[in-house]
Amino acid sequence: MTPYPINRSSRRGAAPPRRPVRRAAGIALLATATILAGTASALAGPSSTTGSAVAGSAGRLATATSPAAASELSETTRLTDRRSLIVGDRAYAMGDESGLYPAAGWHIRGEMGGFWSQPIKLLDGIWFGLDGNWLGKQVPATKYTSGHGYSRIDYSGSVNVRRTDFVPDGIRATLVGLTLSSSTAKTVKLDVDAHSELMQPYPWGWTTPSAADANLPDTGDFSDGALRFREQGTPSYPNATAHDYAAFVGSSLRPTSHQLGADHRGPQSPAVTCPADGTTPARCDDSLVGKGTGGRLTYDVPLAAGQQKTIWFAVAGSDQGSRAAEREYGKALSAPDKLLRAKTSARQQIDAQSAVDLPGDRLLQQSVEWSKQNLADSVQEARNLRIRDVNEGKDYPAPVGTVPTARWFGAGFPDYPWLFATDGEYTAFAAVAAGQFDTVKEHLRALRAVSDLLNNRSGKVAHEVTPTGDVYFGSNQSAGNTDETVKFPSTVALLWRWTGDNKFRDEMYDFSVRNLQYIYKSLDKDNDGWPEGLANVERAGMGVEKLDSTVYLARGLRDLADLAASKHDTKVQQWATGRATDLESKFEAQWWVPAAKGYADSIDDPANPANDNTPIFQRHWIGVTPMEAVLTRPDQTSPLASAEHAKIALDQRETSCYTGEFGLFHTGTGPTSAEGGNRGDTCDPIVSTVQSERTIFGLNTSIMAVAEGNFGRLGTKQQQRYTTGNARIQLDPSVWETPGAMPEIAPSPDSPANIGRPFYDRSMTLQAWGAYGILWPVIHQQLGVDPDLGHARIAVVPQLPEGQQKVAGSNIRVGRGAIDVSARLTDKALSTEVTAKNMDAAITVGAVLPTGAQVRNVAVDGHTAQYQLVTTSRGTEVQVPASGARTLLTITLK
Repeated sequence: MTPYPINRSSRRGAAPPRRPVRRAAGIALLATATILAGTASALAGPSSTTGSAVAGSAGRLATATSPAAASELSETTRLTDRRSLIVGDRAYAMGDESGLYPAAGWHIRGEMGGFWSQPIKLLDGIWFGLDGNWLGKQVPATKYTSGHGYSRIDYSGSVNVRRTDFVPDGIRATLVGLTLSSSTAKTVKLDVDAHSELMQPYPWGWTTPSAADANLPDTGDFSDGALRFREQGTPSYPNATAHDYAAFVGSSLRPTSHQLGADHRGPQSPAVTCPADGTTPARCDDSLVGKGTGGRLTYDVPLAAGQQKTIWFAVAGSDQGSRAAEREYGKALSAPDKLLRAKTSARQQIDAQSAVDLPGDRLLQQSVEWSKQNLADSVQEARNLRIRDVNEGKDYPAPVGTVPTARWFGAGFPDYPWLFATDGEYTAFAAVAAGQFDTVKEHLRALRAVSDLLNNRSGKVAHEVTPTGDVYFGSNQSAGNTDETVKFPSTVALLWRWTGDNKFRDEMYDFSVRNLQYIYKSLDKDNDGWPEGLANVERAGMGVEKLDSTVYLARGLRDLADLAASKHDTKVQQWATGRATDLESKFEAQWWVPAAKGYADSIDDPANPANDNTPIFQRHWIGVTPMEAVLTRPDQTSPLASAEHAKIALDQRETSCYTGEFGLFHTGTGPTSAEGGNRGDTCDPIVSTVQSERTIFGLNTSIMAVAEGNFGRLGTKQQQRYTTGNARIQLDPSVWETPGAMPEIAPSPDSPANIGRPFYDRSMTLQAWGAYGILWPVIHQQLGVDPDLGHARIAVVPQLPEGQQKVAGSNIRVGRGAIDVSARLTDKALSTEVTAKNMDAAITVGAVLPTGAQVRNVAVDGHTAQYQLVTTSRGTEVQVPASGARTLLTITLK
């Protein structure tokens, strides 16, 4: 997926034609509410919150002040300009942070926000009014709070209101609790408006068929105290099927009256329609393809003086008709307060895994905390995906089969909450470091199931799969998708090493073999060993053979060889090893460009027959991948790049030509023949054919952070610069949009901050892959946790970042057990303490020596011990065998 906003449709270089350079009957889901007089759950959320960081006008940094980082983050400024987001695995909702619902997103322009339950949208929004005054408009919001699994909005007035939103996992419903309090006894009139928009996430605005073709008119009625909305029928284009979508909105309170009508959007009535293109008006309420309807429920709510009353509402729905919706309704209505406690309890368990103490970098510590929550917030699930190749929006054939259930890490909200290969493969590194193994496994299972149906078991991995099963790109007829196919075996090997799960290895093994066989069968037509086809970056003038595909193929071959060896599959092991050895032996000579101080982005220009593997250098972020990808060989584990070239390339990428305030540019600056010339600094003499793109994506910065760590470059101007960049866009109130959510793109010279853009013209407010640049550097590189449970061994060899005296982590999941690790430097004593829980593996304990340091003495548990000095890409490591469940290694330096 080429990151927004550069030529982003949902495929790497293909933009929507009109987008310039952008990247049942019964009360079924009666979206309910229960009255919980005097409860504080919706008022305060979980009681264990600590150290909430509130953004004021000064925009101070939300850093933790103690080892226990904040479990809530709050914002008080520009709430109507910021997106809110709450997510469960079966539903999610997006509005703004005042409680209103501006039209958002661009795949179906203006329709990607609101309330969703995969694979359908339910509502554009739900609005609340007290005595004729709408919350978020006449009654302004004063504070928005992000918690672990929930959000809150505070309103002040004659009646104080606290709104709590959350999505219970496993239920296709969103719950909204209003806690009301008044200093005097009174009865308030509570109006609840809801506007439906029942529709699928595909087709999109520019595809054939289009969203306008697919979306049918909604109907609304009032049934037993609830609003019910339905969309039933069959779109008119070929291969469309009949559907029955339903949504319910309501409360267990009995309304005193109700209304039905075409609008009912609270203070957003009448609706302003979003433009077909351009950015005027900048804020709108509905799309050009919207065909929803609305309704209002009115309640009389008595309030006792000084007492709190919490009323729960629910929005729920189903793509399987009213009976299925009724089941979801019953679940949501059963006990909202209990469901909130279950949600926050589950998130506390996530918080307890891979818990870190980083006294020298509290911002990074807090980013670890919130990145684990971001991953949990990204989990989505859908049923009965009908798999069809829509060929980049040009076709709509009959489905080739059905995947009964898919569960995955949604790539980004609101426009990419579906199944991607490349996103999932990068996100997997963050997820294993966070101990979230199961979702990675399900993500890979879903990709395999979809890909084998779509591509008739060719081994090619699908790129992008919507929750309906429509595959935008990645079929056999698509040009490549090479990088995602070669990364799949590595992701399997990653899971296998962190879990020791041989059953999962066996389940994925055949597909992993077919992945790489497909590359050599179909994507190396000139038989030179360099894979062809589309990869992460597609820009004019690139050759057919790409750097990132080559790098990840080298890693994939080594990982497949390791998997094959563990299964005693000598034939595959020898084939993969032979291919890897050949590729590695000629890599540097082919791809290194000395004058550029870096690696070529591609080779073999198809427009120039005379270009026979001549390097093409364009300064894209993929130039960092040779330092980021680590190859696991029988006798050595190291990045693909040579140490000499890695130092040169990483030094170069740290310059102003490639790095800005928040991290790594998509495409660096320098001499170019492109229109407009060089727009930035010059750091090399190569004349590129493309314009720079000084847009900073969380992924690009992550890859740079990981690459720095692979070579032991943990300095303040090295890895710490990039981890801080990603942490700031997530946690710095002067930068964030949604508190605690790491966005897709940082404010950049060529990409203004989201908060100043129309809601329908923004990048993602939460993008999962950015967690790669936080969790992997901390858990794997700084704390040094390196499992290889497939071979029943694990190494824990920390490296202290420059200028820091301690890093520590606890409950780091490895297999069925866990590791606690603490590394310290006190005067001349460098120590590593490791406690292993429920581990059946040989454990190596060690430390990376500070640059230039020499060892005077090594002790294990207070006793002088033999040790090994091992030279790695990170530096010189002292290694000893663990002495038992707890090992204290002390290295005295000269």
